[in-house]
Amino acid sequence: MEITEYIIKKINDPTGIIAGERYEYRLYINLDEEDELYSEGGTGLRVIFAIDEDEGRIASYHFFERSSEKVLDFELEDDEKETVLAYCRAHRE
Repeated sequence: MEITEYIIKKINDPTGIIAGERYEYRLYINLDEEDELYSEGGTGLRVIFAIDEDEGRIASYHFFERSSEKVLDFELEDDEKETVLAYCRAHRE
């Protein structure tokens, strides 16, 4: 899994209920054609990244088809989670 581009957007909480900051990442990934997540239109990963007391964590995520926004029912493997977490930490606003 190679992250080729990303979009980041800060999520505002007008109610003040959520502690810390939240960011939505849309990571676009390059996969081998043999990978079960491969899609001709491209594959993406939507990540909600939470920062509480300067510690970042993945609050939620899901894969999607880039061309249709259809959600794909797959989970990240542990090493992929670490890669995504490090990427989000390195690419904060």
